[in-house]
This record gives sequence, C-alpha cells and structure tokens, in this order.
Amino acid sequence: MPSVDLNADMGESFGPWVMGQDAALLEVITSANIACGIHAGDWDVMAQTMRVAVAQGTGIGAHPGFPDLQGFGRRRMQIAGESLSNLVAWQLGAAQAMARAAGGSVRHLKLHGALANMCAEDEALARAAYEGALRVDPDIIIMVLAATAQQRAVEGLGCAWAGEIFADRAYNDDATLVDRALPGAVIHDPDLAARRMVEMVQAGAIVTESGARIPAPVDTICLHGDGATALQIARAVRAALETAGVTLAPFAGRRGAAG
Repeated sequence: MPSVDLNADMGESFGPWVMGQDAALLEVITSANIACGIHAGDWDVMAQTMRVAVAQGTGIGAHPGFPDLQGFGRRRMQIAGESLSNLVAWQLGAAQAMARAAGGSVRHLKLHGALANMCAEDEALARAAYEGALRVDPDIIIMVLAATAQQRAVEGLGCAWAGEIFADRAYNDDATLVDRALPGAVIHDPDLAARRMVEMVQAGAIVTESGARIPAPVDTICLHGDGATALQIARAVRAALETAGVTLAPFAGRRGAAG
C-alpha cells in the first residue's frame, strides 16, 4: 500500500483572536504549514506553533500568502515577477528564523489561499514564487497543488517537490479547487472526507465533482485547520487511511516529472 503525509495549515491566530485547533491537530498530522505573519499569524503565534511542532516531531513548512490580514489572504492581488519572489523569500526567512529559535528547521513550503489558487492557474506566476523560495533554500521541498500549473512549474525548475490533494475541498475538472463561494466547495462531513481520501490515495488520482479521475501524485493530504469540523475531519481521514493499510509518514520529496 502507498505511504502518504497528512498536512494542515496553522499558526493563523492573531494576538488574542484564536483561529483553529492547532495543538490538537498537531497530534494527528505529520506536516504543518505555518503562517508567516502576512496573511495571518504573528511572531508570538509563529513561535508557539513552531515549539509545539518541534516537540511533536512534525515536519515544519512555511506557508506564505498575500499581505492581506483582513481578507485572510483569500483576496486576489496583482503582485508578479521579482516582487512576488521577494515576498515569498521574505516570509520563508521569517519562518526559518522562528523554526531555528524553537530548535527545528523548515523542510517545505506551501503557498496559501488566493496566491496558491492563482499559481495553480498560471505557471509563470508559480515559477516566480518558487524561485524566491529556492534562492533562500535550494533544497526546500515545494508542496504543490497536484496536476496544476504549480506542478508544471516545479517539474520545470527541477527542485524537490510533493504533490498535494485536499480532504475538505471539492475539485473542478482541471484539478483546481471549486471556488469557496460556490455550494459544496468546502466539505464539512468527516465521513465523506475520509471516504474520498481513501479512494484518491488508492487510485493515485483526484476525483472531481463530475466524477472524473485525474491521475496525480498523491504525496500529502491537506486538512484545513480553520474549519468548524477540521479536527474531526483530520481524525476521520487518518483513521480511514490506517484502516485501509496506508502508511502515514512525512513526504520525502520527488524531483522532475511525476511518474
């Protein structure tokens, strides 16, 4: 049976405003994508999240997004080229510093929200974002939305990467995520999410809303940390995968075209 990583976006609280159930999720997942204080989070939240991740032995990732605290990084912005590269490099540097201070290190990077969605559609934009990260750390593993322009960008760059699918999001037929504004875009039922993930991992494919199957490298599964049923979904997905005989472990990263 295949091996798969479970990841969650976290560290998204801000001051006294709490977002998600990070400590509990860190007991379930194998990799954590930690906000860098730009779309969400702050220096204290980053420090605390990093410390818990290190204590749990969870793989630490930087989770850069657009500079949009009010919109939680989910509003599209027009930042391209060198400026986008610098924005990603800046956030990765902050994550590296906080991880080192906590006794750990950053092993992967995953784009957040609107930035991720735009890079899933635009290979040149994705390449600009990833080049910013790779200038800081040429060995970092880039987590990409599988079977999208993000994947094409890392394949072209020849860097280490891991393909990601989502437990709690519905898919379009081009492997992009259904817009959150549309009905059914976000999955709240833990049992449904668990069944979908077992099916996709076993098939090595993304199953879309229409029932289409898109072959994809399934290295890691995202469990969003900010939803009301996030923790229940995380536990249900892990239990279902283990019951199906799937090994849960941090991804090693791959290079070149998916095979």
